[in-house]
Amino acid sequence: MATTIYLETSVIGAYLDKGESFRRDLTIRWWEHELRNYRSFVSPLVVRELERTREPYRRSYLALIRDLPQLEVTEEAAILADGYLARGIFQRRFIGDALHVALASFHKIDYVVTWNFGHLANVHRQARIKLFNTTAGFFVPEIVTPEFLISE
Repeated sequence: MATTIYLETSVIGAYLDKGESFRRDLTIRWWEHELRNYRSFVSPLVVRELERTREPYRRSYLALIRDLPQLEVTEEAAILADGYLARGIFQRRFIGDALHVALASFHKIDYVVTWNFGHLANVHRQARIKLFNTTAGFFVPEIVTPEFLISE
């Protein structure tokens, strides 16, 4: 069975990023050469975040993920995200980030792929997520940037 990944919104956004050439170029190379090696998912949350972007990007972002399956937003995932907030793992204003992780956890997705270093790809926060998920009996996805999923 193929490794599963959840594409968080920042990875899709980096594909067309005019300001961060390193991040954009690496994302494009990874997307075009590596993505096919994984079972990739997004969520309605990712779609909603992309729908709030301005044109001409909105249409292009949505086209990138058009054929990717969406994880169901379940009550259990919402409760898990609330647990992250209650424990101070995420601040309330970053509930979207908490929900991204909760969805991947609930659906047992191997990797959350993100460029969000402040709230997701952060070893301190990941340690707190791991402790909370393990204690609560939830799966613990790895949170990585695309460069960590480049094959040999």
